[in-house]
Amino acid sequence: MTLTELRYIVAVAQERHFGRAAQRCFVSQPTLSIAIKKLEEELSVSLFDRSSNEVKPTETGERIITQAHRVLEEANRIKHLAASEQNELAGVFKLGLIFTVAPYLLPRLILSLRKLAPDMPLMLEEHYTANLTDSLKKGELDAIVVAEPFQEPGIITEPLYDEPFFVIVPKGHEFEELDAVSVQQLTEQQVLLLSEGNCMRDQVLESCSKLASRQRILGLANTLQGSSINTIRHMVASGLGISVLPSSALTDNDHLLFSIIPFEPPVPNRRIVLASRRNFVRPQALQALRQAILKSQLTGVRFAEA
Repeated sequence: MTLTELRYIVAVAQERHFGRAAQRCFVSQPTLSIAIKKLEEELSVSLFDRSSNEVKPTETGERIITQAHRVLEEANRIKHLAASEQNELAGVFKLGLIFTVAPYLLPRLILSLRKLAPDMPLMLEEHYTANLTDSLKKGELDAIVVAEPFQEPGIITEPLYDEPFFVIVPKGHEFEELDAVSVQQLTEQQVLLLSEGNCMRDQVLESCSKLASRQRILGLANTLQGSSINTIRHMVASGLGISVLPSSALTDNDHLLFSIIPFEPPVPNRRIVLASRRNFVRPQALQALRQAILKSQLTGVRFAEA
């Protein structure tokens, strides 16, 4: 059994295809297939079910591949320990962010990180929390920026910032006369939400239980949805309904499109955290990233202590 063979089975498990896995590992498909067959013979088990169009790990294969992830990560840790004299802040850092954070944080984060770690470029991925978590566990990402609640075995989190939600309404809407909007008043309106699978949708509904009840009564087919915050913004501006956005997503020029009204206390809010694997091999790089976020001057949020 070799690390190369373990890399091959991990690649096949992720790609669900021998050809794509071979391309990813920069070898020919026969080379990869022979190596995996050799490993299966050594272990006396079938690692993959090859009977369908999509290659899938067997039940035993799943457990072995999970362990292979751990072995490869520990092997990578040995390399970093051997190179401990080198600068942890040099080299690519793979960062994932949820869709509702990335567009607003990244422009400020990049500027801040250039000063703190100029030799640490970011390889970025935007996705839903579930997808980012899976990539983090597999070692495909070094850290992810997500919203609470977030708890995963083997993953630790550090707070980044808290931000309140605001109500946005079309120009001329009756709420423009209010100093603040109550959750009850919100539930009486046509509220536009992000599509299912987006954690911010869940956060808004959790903060406004009566709104959640109304959405369940209406059903998904009758719920107005948008695929992104930017889409929601423009649907509100066009007069289709009202919505709820985090403070970081609001800009100085938004008053030209729609009106922004605060909530009555207690104000719904969300906490954004930085998540990483326990015993991550570049702790200094992780802390540099966190410091860059805390110094990013993102507007409308309350940053955690450094």
